[in-house]
Amino acid sequence: MTSMMLKEALSASECVALQLAHDGDRYAELGRKLRSTSFATALTVARGSSDHASNYIAYLIMARLGRVVASLPMSLVTLNKSPLKTRDTLTIAVSQSGQSPDVVEPIRYFRDGGATTVALVNDIDSPLAQAAEWAMPLRAGKEQSVAATKSFITSLVAGARMVAQWQNDPELLDGLAALPEALHAAGQADWSPALDVLAPARNIMVVGRGISFPVALESALKFKETSALQAEAFSGAEIKHGPMALIEEGYPLLIFATRGPTQAGLLALADEMRGRGARVLLAAPADVAGRDLTLPVAATPDLDPIVAIQAFYVMAAQLSAARGMDPDRPRHLSKVTKTN
Repeated sequence: MTSMMLKEALSASECVALQLAHDGDRYAELGRKLRSTSFATALTVARGSSDHASNYIAYLIMARLGRVVASLPMSLVTLNKSPLKTRDTLTIAVSQSGQSPDVVEPIRYFRDGGATTVALVNDIDSPLAQAAEWAMPLRAGKEQSVAATKSFITSLVAGARMVAQWQNDPELLDGLAALPEALHAAGQADWSPALDVLAPARNIMVVGRGISFPVALESALKFKETSALQAEAFSGAEIKHGPMALIEEGYPLLIFATRGPTQAGLLALADEMRGRGARVLLAAPADVAGRDLTLPVAATPDLDPIVAIQAFYVMAAQLSAARGMDPDRPRHLSKVTKTN
């Protein structure tokens, strides 16, 4: 029986096509607003998978537009009641449900203080959508599985659309238009070699760097959530510090070596970790001879993480079943988490 997680993950290409078919004028208007406004501070507000999507969006903004972006510790607003300066601030919230008070309250606080507030949110009638000045619908449809898949992918796409319009970049806009087809192809990727390694595993490190690090974070969460597999995400630049002490014969590592300036270092890391006895699963594009898993690619490297996570989700759903678990009903978890 096919899990709801797998069905929803495979529907992401249709959800992205739906999103791209709507709100074009609204994104263009937001792009003009962002270009005409001077921001002293840019912040993201999110939890869980949405926070990983925020990491990707922050990376695009910093790499392409040169604005430093930080993740807001929400308790500064919700619990500490800190007197944060809000004017000349861009605040971006990402959420599937738009329900959690610790996401809604900061957006309301910053908007009241004169900040530009953007919510990338699936439930456009939610409190978060009402609180933000710019509510941009993900159009992922209702998500039944506890493990977010299609809403994560549509969050990445919405963030990239915002950046493309802000930068007014035709190449990125064209790359976005080609994503539905790329996502459909990514859903057919064969990552079955990972199942043999991970079905009996007790733990794993997931490694990325730069634009692939948000995918490592999301993958580690899904391993924990759907397979009860102890997983930690590390930057390829950090693994040689404390985490190196964990590496022993047969220790599994999943390395996301997407295209771009960080790829060469991640390929070298894969070779080094193999030399230390680790069981490396190197996910890299088809032109990398030493890969274990083939990473699908998008029209432009900055969109590669979107199709990479699609291929991962299919494998993660299969792995959960191989480990005798139900990915749609992770223990102790529910679809909407409300924290203060």
